[in-house]
Amino acid sequence: MKKDIGKTFTIGILTSGGDAPGMNAAIRAVTRAAIANDMRVMAIYRGYEGLINDEVREFKTEDVSGIIQRGGTILKTARSKEFMTPEGRKKAFKVMQKRGINALVVIGGNGSLTGARLFAQEYDIPCIGLPGTIDNDLSGTDSTIGYDTTLNTIMECVDKIRDTANSHERIFFVEVMGRDAGFLAQNSAIAAGAEAAIIPEDSTGADQLEHFIGRGIRKSKSSSIVIVSESPKCGAMYYAERVKKEYPEYDVRVSILGHLQRGGSPSAGDRILASRMGMGAIQALLDGQRNVMIGIRDDEIVYVPFSMAVKSDKPLKKDVIDALNTLSI
Repeated sequence: MKKDIGKTFTIGILTSGGDAPGMNAAIRAVTRAAIANDMRVMAIYRGYEGLINDEVREFKTEDVSGIIQRGGTILKTARSKEFMTPEGRKKAFKVMQKRGINALVVIGGNGSLTGARLFAQEYDIPCIGLPGTIDNDLSGTDSTIGYDTTLNTIMECVDKIRDTANSHERIFFVEVMGRDAGFLAQNSAIAAGAEAAIIPEDSTGADQLEHFIGRGIRKSKSSSIVIVSESPKCGAMYYAERVKKEYPEYDVRVSILGHLQRGGSPSAGDRILASRMGMGAIQALLDGQRNVMIGIRDDEIVYVPFSMAVKSDKPLKKDVIDALNTLSI
């Protein structure tokens, strides 16, 4: 049932952590859905750091015109060490009081929502999270804002690398983002027809490389592409060096895609997802919800408690791993 919050109700909205394609679509949806329900909207620039420093101004519907197709975030983003301290959060709360902000909508990933959860516990503030991260590593939602666009970006890059790999009969190790989650690596490998994906969810480590060499290159293929999740210890460079030492007969190259994965105009899927989730954030407040992340499951908007959303063990489905193993023979 819709709750009549009234015109005195003011929400703050910010983006935090790494940017993700579709964040602007989410900002647009939150702003317009709030205004449609007679709420005021205060835009907070540069994440929690901007909240601490009172980088705040009111948004009207025209402030979010023409942004749905833009990558990045018009609110800018930053990681705030000060907000990690009780003193920093106290400063942020005083700014919210000064600005008359009654609730906070936070668009970001694991760290951003963890901050929102702690802030809400300390100051009894309704906080609603939107999962804005290319990593797709938040639990309780089938997908996160930015994930689909990034998958498509990786696929397009690997398609181009494939041309060179085939022409020179090379093995390419392509490093993609994802932090501690292999969703980007595994699914982009399927989408791009790669021969293997080396992901953190597979704890066999070096065995992944041996398995790939044994079943792929030696049998029938003169060129191959392996997608590797970024890692400071076992990234693409590590595996390329191993091949050079252990299998010197192969010509090996490395391509680290880096931050180009974050950029670009969001896909239709991410624009729709961000728009639905943005509206869901306002509906959550109208429903009296607090301290939840807006997720999507089976194409339905759901409310996910922060404690569930930020846990670090979102599983990568076995059938996705099996699909790549079967299709890459």
